[in-house]
Amino acid sequence: MAAMTKEWLGGTTIFAEMSALALRTGAINLGQGFPDTDGPESVREAAVRALRDGRGNQYPPGPGVPELRTAVADHQRRRYGLTYDPDTEILVTAGATEAIAATLLALVGPGDEVIALEPYYDSYAACIGMAGGVRVPVTLRPRDGAYHLDLDELRDAVTDRTRLILLNTPHNPTGTVLTRAELAAVAELAVERDLLVVTDEVYEHLVLDGEHLPLASFPGMRERTLTISSAGKTFSFTGWKVGWVTGVPALVTAVRSAKQFLTYVASGPFQYAIAEALSLPDSYFDTLRADLRVKRDILADGLTAAGFDVYRPAGTYFITTDIRPLGETDGFAFCRALPERCGVVAIPNAVFYDHEKEGAPFVRFAFCKRDEVLREAAERLRGLRDSA
Repeated sequence: MAAMTKEWLGGTTIFAEMSALALRTGAINLGQGFPDTDGPESVREAAVRALRDGRGNQYPPGPGVPELRTAVADHQRRRYGLTYDPDTEILVTAGATEAIAATLLALVGPGDEVIALEPYYDSYAACIGMAGGVRVPVTLRPRDGAYHLDLDELRDAVTDRTRLILLNTPHNPTGTVLTRAELAAVAELAVERDLLVVTDEVYEHLVLDGEHLPLASFPGMRERTLTISSAGKTFSFTGWKVGWVTGVPALVTAVRSAKQFLTYVASGPFQYAIAEALSLPDSYFDTLRADLRVKRDILADGLTAAGFDVYRPAGTYFITTDIRPLGETDGFAFCRALPERCGVVAIPNAVFYDHEKEGAPFVRFAFCKRDEVLREAAERLRGLRDSA
């Protein structure tokens, strides 16, 4: 049984283990992906105002509050030229994680194959397993300083049992942003083989190089694509757990049927706040990306100076590194020793793989922290080169 399946069947996740290590040792936690500063003051005040005005303090509507569904529709139209009906084609969820769970429970049955890009976000394996599906990994592999999708391997992975492709771009943990040509090839394959596609686009506004292109905007894809996103990464309010699903009515209705037996509803007052957040001017999103580029480069340069091979991400706020130049090959052992060695926490990429050996020498660091914290982490990591 693959390691990812073991993770969700029981025991402590690597994230909990490494966060506990950070607390015990006082290490800088660059493992779990959450910012160490809050998002815009105006958005926080919108949440406070909703609480004081009594909006969302009781159960919100099952599909989500109308203001947020309308804001999501406006966002998709303004940013990508995609038109969705707020009443029938948008569903608000308790973050993207619930959206993924409800979508897979709704669309995948026992024995159905789900193709996912490996390494992948840890909830994918759990949700596919809970739905009774079979995950089929297509592995992104490092080359020339970045991770790449092999389109031939993707095509070969499709069988008569394939139910859907689960696509994540910008991609966690590798930071890959799929290109227009790659997405066009995925769309062509989905249309040719009559496949559904679920796209996890939570890092849509965290593209540092290149551009984010929703797969639903490609020919033939709107009717077969469910798009998932959320507010946590874009607005630095990961604890609010506000996500959404967009797609054609039949697919969204199916997801809602599963979702109603998970959280039912959630995050009432925060939904009103995120409705306002989605209407922030373009300057907010431009500044967010500019700030993250600076943070990426601080940490990437520090990791390079420490002796890692660094895969500088085009998107997200994670950096993947190769530990072999430091004389290491086991990411688990390396990460478990790192807090004591130099006071920094990271995550071994092997937890994101079915093929553990593929991920064994790779380690992920998060750079969604204050600049001074990243500089201190880089300084601490510099000692690794001296001791290698």
